[in-house]
Amino acid sequence: MKALVETIAQALVDDPSKVVTSEEMEDDTLVIKLSVAKEDMGRIIGKEGRTAKAVRTLLNAVATRDNKKAILKIVE
Repeated sequence: MKALVETIAQALVDDPSKVVTSEEMEDDTLVIKLSVAKEDMGRIIGKEGRTAKAVRTLLNAVATRDNKKAILKIVE
């Protein structure tokens, strides 16, 4: 799931080398933290958060298929 988020983020930003993802377990939920360059933050979030919501929807679909819970945190 980390690779999915990283691949999507790298396709959206101007500087793919600055995309950093990490995974953590909090209780029974997988937390994926995404960090990008400051100037690319708007591309990841999108207008009214639509892009971020779409990435979260895809992540949730993959996690549900594997009977897991996953959330995406976008970190500055």
